[in-house]
Amino acid sequence: MRKFISKIPLNSISFKLTAGVFAVLLPLIFLLIYNNIYSIKVIHNQVAESYKNLLTLYMRQIDDSLDAADENMAYMAALDNDLKLIGADIDPNYRSLAQIKVSNRLSENIGSYKAIDVVFVYNTISKEFLYALNYKNDFEEREIVKKYIINLLDKSTQSDDLNVKKWTPVKIDGQFYLIKIFKAGDSYIGAWVNTKRLLIPLGLINLGEGGKSALTSSEGTIMASSVETNNIDIDLTGDLQNYYITGDKNKYIVVGENSTKGDFNLVAVIPDEEILEKLPYLKNIINIIAFASILLLPLCLVFLRKVVLIPINRMMTAMKKIRDGNIEVRIKNYKTSDEFQIAYDTFNKMVDQIHDLKISIYEEQLSKQKAELKHLQLQVNPHFFLNSLNIIYRMAQTGKYELIKEMALCLLQYFRYMFRENSGFVFLKDELKHVKNYIHIQELRFPESLNYNIEVPEFILNTPVPPLIIQNFVENSIKYAVTLDEPLHILIKADFVKEKGQDKLEIIIQDTGKGFPEEILKQIQAGQRVISKDGEHIGIWNVQRRLQLLYKGSASIEFSNGNQKGAIIKITLPLQPEI
Repeated sequence: MRKFISKIPLNSISFKLTAGVFAVLLPLIFLLIYNNIYSIKVIHNQVAESYKNLLTLYMRQIDDSLDAADENMAYMAALDNDLKLIGADIDPNYRSLAQIKVSNRLSENIGSYKAIDVVFVYNTISKEFLYALNYKNDFEEREIVKKYIINLLDKSTQSDDLNVKKWTPVKIDGQFYLIKIFKAGDSYIGAWVNTKRLLIPLGLINLGEGGKSALTSSEGTIMASSVETNNIDIDLTGDLQNYYITGDKNKYIVVGENSTKGDFNLVAVIPDEEILEKLPYLKNIINIIAFASILLLPLCLVFLRKVVLIPINRMMTAMKKIRDGNIEVRIKNYKTSDEFQIAYDTFNKMVDQIHDLKISIYEEQLSKQKAELKHLQLQVNPHFFLNSLNIIYRMAQTGKYELIKEMALCLLQYFRYMFRENSGFVFLKDELKHVKNYIHIQELRFPESLNYNIEVPEFILNTPVPPLIIQNFVENSIKYAVTLDEPLHILIKADFVKEKGQDKLEIIIQDTGKGFPEEILKQIQAGQRVISKDGEHIGIWNVQRRLQLLYKGSASIEFSNGNQKGAIIKITLPLQPEI
């Protein structure tokens, strides 16, 4: 990922213009989308709050009615003696009188419980079942519920479990009821209500096509619904503290209220389409604008690319080629904006001028480099010249004419090599021949104090090398290492080596002298121009400078001292074509 990001030209005009278009259009698109979503959410909140308040109000009425029934039934279960006498083993007349009083009391109280269908008293000893009706409900339905309750109370071995704190949903013969039962000795007092009756007022509310109100259990089971059809994709198990949206194919908003008196909830399911029925035009306009903006974005990029980016890219491509050294490149005469056309023409004229100027400078640099190389090559050590003349003079004094002729011939070959016209490259064999000639001159000067050995394979003798590259270091070895104490041995080796996958020529010059002084060696290894107490090391600097001019940094030269003694110079050169 980082490599991909690092390749993006963050500072280019193309990137900035593209990023600018995205920076302007994308926020507008997102703002439209957000505005659309926000508008829908506001409407959802308002509708949900309205229905939530309505459900809360109606649930409070139901809970208040159930609470009043709870208080009355609990009072009778705790304090009504007649309730306890219904099944007592007493005079039948007294028991009948107690039944009449209990029945009358149930009839008197049920009028206060608007949400209750039936209030009943059942004695498990006498099997008496007394009840009072709040509404004229179906006799068959009443008998089914009555039979269910009697069977439940007769079979119950832990009747205390029936004396619960909340109204409990019970499914009887496919219909849900809310039942509450209190125990009073052998008698039970309780009430039930058909869940459908609780939804009658909510059925008058218009929830739209596909919407409905429902009474659900705490597990989300629908106990009663204002619409008989079930939406199987509606989830009613969500948190009713806030509204939520459900549905797979169609979306619905679910709003509800929990009962404080029983394990049931009032729920309103409103189709989302009905809620947003007044929003479609605005919604469609916003969607069209957002969609059009998304389509406009690539069109803007195409237009921007054609008018601005492609002309800039042509110029950048030409500039990169010029930077890489191709000054022959020109920008063709494309049909483009006037500004870019002027820029193209100006660019081409500037490149023409640069081309001509570069040729002039290049020719001047070549002349300067050739002159410098010639100058470096012609730098003759005056001591060597004077010493050679002195040797010839002494030989003449002693009459050693054969040695004079030999010395004169060696000097002739030496200076002929030094002053030849071609100063670029020579074959390695010619350089070695010159080195042998030079060493022979020094042997005449220092008899029995100097010997050498050359180890070079024959197949590399025709390899081109800069002239005097070996002779300079041999000259330094003789100058600083020859003593009268022991003979100086000079070893010259050359061979092909592999360096970073390329074939190169490696030349090693090694002597048995004292080696480089530590301070001088550090300066040479650091690439500094060294000046010792004997003066400047012109030979070393001469070779380094010529390698730089000829190879532009692709050649290397290393200086070190041997493990025992002596100096070691290793020169690595790229292979050059044959001259």
